[in-house]
Amino acid sequence: MRNMKAIGLLILALVTGLAAAVYAAGWVAQRGSLASTKVVVAAVDIELGSRVLPQMLTVADWPTGSVPAGTFKDAKELQDRVVKTSVLRGEAILERKLSPAGTKGGLSAVIAEGKRAMTVRVNDVVGVAGFALPGNYVDVMVNTQKEHGKDGQVSMTVLEQVLVLAVAQEAGRDETKPKVVSAVTLELTPADAEKLDLARSVGSLSLVLRNQLDKQPIMTTGVTRAELLGIKQPAAPMVVKAPPAVIRTRVMGAPAAMPRPEPAPICVEVIRNGTRANNCF
Repeated sequence: MRNMKAIGLLILALVTGLAAAVYAAGWVAQRGSLASTKVVVAAVDIELGSRVLPQMLTVADWPTGSVPAGTFKDAKELQDRVVKTSVLRGEAILERKLSPAGTKGGLSAVIAEGKRAMTVRVNDVVGVAGFALPGNYVDVMVNTQKEHGKDGQVSMTVLEQVLVLAVAQEAGRDETKPKVVSAVTLELTPADAEKLDLARSVGSLSLVLRNQLDKQPIMTTGVTRAELLGIKQPAAPMVVKAPPAVIRTRVMGAPAAMPRPEPAPICVEVIRNGTRANNCF
């Protein structure tokens, strides 16, 4: 009896194992039969502004149902194209990550349409201790002197949400460690480039690092030395206005003013050689 139970359990185990093997084989066959598409991907990390070369690319199988828009099937289609954003190894090359055909490599390839790149000199303080890295957004402040008034020193924000394109001569955006450099390149509109050029000539600049998701405009109007230290400005002296001049006019029909009488003449009696004569003035 015991042998029958053992044989039954053995047979049940064999049937269960066989069913599992058949199911696994069917699952593997089904996965292998899924449709796939050849997609060009990066074989190495590609920095923004770099010209794409054949050795940087490879072709990989991509499930047809999840192929992103703008992919390429042949690496020859990407010959001498320039990437405008960093591409990691194994990442698909997309059209939206490339500059227009014919674009030369370098920083100029990553400048947005209608924008300009302008470089300003910084130090470890102005450059936010090296944390103003490519891809970050900063505000630009200027400390200068007012043209009028005794308390002429003022500090204010002149530019907001400015994209940092490069630090020194590097435009890579994958680094997160601070890097103290001597120059920072910013992406500006033509009007903002004019403001920045004037600001750096009239005072000292400072970069203020801001959160990349913070798009709120700055509502401050700047701060003066007196406002910072709480110094009360002396009251302006009161200006006493002179009373308005009274214009006298003659009303028609009113009696005219009497003319002033002429003064009486002065007469002097002159005696010359026994002759008397009166001279009046």
